[in-house]
Amino acid sequence: MPRVGGKKLYKLIKPELDKQRLKLGRDNFFDYLREHDLLVKPKKNYVKTTNSRHWMRKHPNLLKDFKAKQAEEVLVSDITYVKSDAGTHYLSLTTDAYSRKIMGYELSDEMKATDVVKALNMSIKQKRYNHQAIHHSDRGLQYCSDEYQHVLNTHNIKPSMTDGYDCYQNALAERVNGILKQEFLLYRCKDINELKQLVDESIYIYNEMRPHLSLGMKTPNQVHNEKSQ
Repeated sequence: MPRVGGKKLYKLIKPELDKQRLKLGRDNFFDYLREHDLLVKPKKNYVKTTNSRHWMRKHPNLLKDFKAKQAEEVLVSDITYVKSDAGTHYLSLTTDAYSRKIMGYELSDEMKATDVVKALNMSIKQKRYNHQAIHHSDRGLQYCSDEYQHVLNTHNIKPSMTDGYDCYQNALAERVNGILKQEFLLYRCKDINELKQLVDESIYIYNEMRPHLSLGMKTPNQVHNEKSQ
């Protein structure tokens, strides 16, 4: 996790510091990182992955006054781009809003509904609860497609979408995209097959090992498993 961030890194190595009887506070730890040019520098880049100018039905935003209180109550989905030497590829993600666990994903060369729905199907296979869920996304044509909506209806999942072009209404999905791209997918792969292996490994580490500030420094899988118990 080369870009995990200072707060999380300090949390992860603190037990080892204590074991070695090394007294190092968090402020001094940040001074050390700064001195050796190890602080994370933000990256900015943008490729449009949403086309909401289409005739298909858009669904209302069900999350305006709603916040998930348990795992698998709200699933959020989004598409982001990832590049390799062979060109631009598209990563579809479905994340549990409560535990921040990535439940499903699919890497493809296109943004077809048939590709995007594979991430949804993976997340449905991993579900442990029978309570009805909400699926939230932007108004992209992939999510509005008959194929995608049919899967939601078949599994009794309510569709919810952002209003217009406000990306902040799908902020959690955007945040997960950013974490993967800025902390994990740092290496230029030669083709989509090599990139798929990197994505598999990155999502495993994200779910199982990376602590979240919003989860009290627990990992997504820890929180998800606590609620399933």
